[in-house]
Amino acid sequence: MIRSRIVSSLDRLIAGVVSLGGLLALPVVLLLFLQWPLRDLVRAYSREANDLGQWLFALYVAIAVTAATRAQTHLATDVVASRYSPRTRARLARAGALIGVLPWALFVLIAGKSIVVSSVLGREAFPDTANPGYFMVKIALWLLAGLMAAQAIRDLLAVRGRSET
Repeated sequence: MIRSRIVSSLDRLIAGVVSLGGLLALPVVLLLFLQWPLRDLVRAYSREANDLGQWLFALYVAIAVTAATRAQTHLATDVVASRYSPRTRARLARAGALIGVLPWALFVLIAGKSIVVSSVLGREAFPDTANPGYFMVKIALWLLAGLMAAQAIRDLLAVRGRSET
């Protein structure tokens, strides 16, 4: 009972973040497109558009990795795995989450603490332009690792027979 609530809560949380992350695609494209007209026609604000586009893109990619995992659209060895039973594939997925994904994600969260915290506290700016917001790129590192850890935990706790997302 508690286990299924945890799985359900993690699933809703991750799905919500992934849904919000999808909203970042259009602003990223727009900002990165606008940097050329801003530079060549307006002759102003192209660097600001580029920098904002970079940190939005960092957040987008951090979320997209988990979105691809949930949609099962990562490159995988399906040629070999398709021969295995669904039960064996589920076990291998859980083993991968336990042995590979979760330890890596936890390592990134722990090892990146000083980098991310000092960047956020110092409101680190972009080195080339001194525009604010570079700390958001560092936050994206934690977001990536946090979402991957949450998805791995969700997958490890998922009750047998439920859909694997």
